[in-house]
Amino acid sequence: MRNAAGAAGRRPPPLSATVSAQMSRMPRASTGPELLIRRELHRRGLRFRVNHKPLPGRPDVAFTRVRLAVFIDGCFWHMCPEHGTLPKNNAEWWLAKLRRNVERDAEKDDKLAALGWSAHHFWEHEDPLAVADTIEARWRELKDPA
Repeated sequence: MRNAAGAAGRRPPPLSATVSAQMSRMPRASTGPELLIRRELHRRGLRFRVNHKPLPGRPDVAFTRVRLAVFIDGCFWHMCPEHGTLPKNNAEWWLAKLRRNVERDAEKDDKLAALGWSAHHFWEHEDPLAVADTIEARWRELKDPA
């Protein structure tokens, strides 16, 4: 039976120990772009939870009072149309893995919506100040609906 992990259903052996070690050192949370955005939001007086476990997908930033979930998506891991790349080695396996990440994003957004939450995604390459502006504007809309 084929699954999201690819044809064999298992992670293929790495072709390069160096690349494998590099990939394993990539942070899963509190990346540089996330930290810049969080610092800017905090500087503006907005208070939030980080990687809020009770919610689907553990949003990078969660404003619990207004039910706003924010995700800062990595270009590689979430297949950014501008900067996303596909490794040449084990390409079929990687394509299946990255497509499943995108599917999972949509599933968690649906689960959040069912819980009454608004999910917003931003790419890691976006300007942190512009992202903070958008998040703050959405937070204000939800806080004080007209």
